[in-house]
Amino acid sequence: MPGSEADLLHKLKWSFPWLVRYPLWRVRNLVFSGGQREGLTHIIFVIADHFEPGVGDQAFRPVERWCRLATSTGGSIRDHDGTPYRHTYFFPAEQYDSASIELLSELQSEGFGEVEVHLHHGVDSPDNAENTRYMLETFRDNLAYKHRCLSRENSSSPPRYAFVHGNVALANSAGGRNCGVDSEMQVLSETGCYADFTLPSAPDQSQVPKINAIYQCGNPLHEARPHRSGPDLKVGDKPVLPIIVNGPLVFDWTRRVHGLPVPRIDDGSLASNYPLKMDRFERWQSAHIGVQGRPEWIFIKLHCHAFFEYDRDAMMGDELKRFMHEILDHSEATGRFKIHFASAREVFNMIMAALEGGSGDPAQYRDYRLWPIWREAEASQTHPGSQKIWAGGAG
Repeated sequence: MPGSEADLLHKLKWSFPWLVRYPLWRVRNLVFSGGQREGLTHIIFVIADHFEPGVGDQAFRPVERWCRLATSTGGSIRDHDGTPYRHTYFFPAEQYDSASIELLSELQSEGFGEVEVHLHHGVDSPDNAENTRYMLETFRDNLAYKHRCLSRENSSSPPRYAFVHGNVALANSAGGRNCGVDSEMQVLSETGCYADFTLPSAPDQSQVPKINAIYQCGNPLHEARPHRSGPDLKVGDKPVLPIIVNGPLVFDWTRRVHGLPVPRIDDGSLASNYPLKMDRFERWQSAHIGVQGRPEWIFIKLHCHAFFEYDRDAMMGDELKRFMHEILDHSEATGRFKIHFASAREVFNMIMAALEGGSGDPAQYRDYRLWPIWREAEASQTHPGSQKIWAGGAG
């Protein structure tokens, strides 16, 4: 069988579990979202940037250029309360580079992004839990104590982090490829991970049946793929961490071939081969990813790779600026929704606030539980006695 045909069959096989659930999810989504709801909707954007510049001198200059671009773009695009457009920079633990992270640390102190944890492992041969734990803890502590990145509840608690799995094989979900650690979710929980932002990953084998949701793992954390199912988070829940924050995975039916509709997956990728148009924004909203009982807060997690040069315009350049200004102008003209730019940490804080009954403008909950380490002096004055949230890990 030719390679291309074999690849297609593999993708169809891997996609079957979520594809068969997609119509049921769509019907359920329409029923529980109530169609066109009345009142103001808050749209929260979080950009998960798989930030992989490499190491050493070859990385420093590109990161320096990127930081200048991020500052310029963020300064020209601000949400309704003045927060700049920014990415969350998931930096690879196995590519630790002190000079590059220092540049990102300066960028985050200026309000143009936050640094979190990324990890590629098990690529040449399967990894093991002990080595994974060592890599995560070492990188976590370097980020927190050397570079003042990451966050925690208070100055005496351990650092917390958000996570994106390199090559998207979270918890050994790709048949042993690019991971090898069945108990990875347990390791993440025990080392301080509060939320995973890896998915969606379709049509890769790692895509689980559960889609378009913010949820907690429904299976024991020491098992492979414990996130393959689990309950959606709803007001009143006290979830075991890490929670799973999905980006949109929806079908785009606008493409035509010989006049016939040919569906395409829209997974929230900021890439040059998928132009940024308002119909994409509408599709992302239609996924209604959020906390049940707080339907007016919609979370849209997008993803990109900062050093894919051919995608630069779509994730931090002129195309991105045009698109975001169009959305912001539409918000102003219609008065139907407000836009919020948030980091992974801020999104987690908003989710926790929603679970505990928070309502109104989600921007007021950006620092609800986890404070950035570089702002701890401020936290000690304005946010004393942070409440313990850890339900499934260390601390």
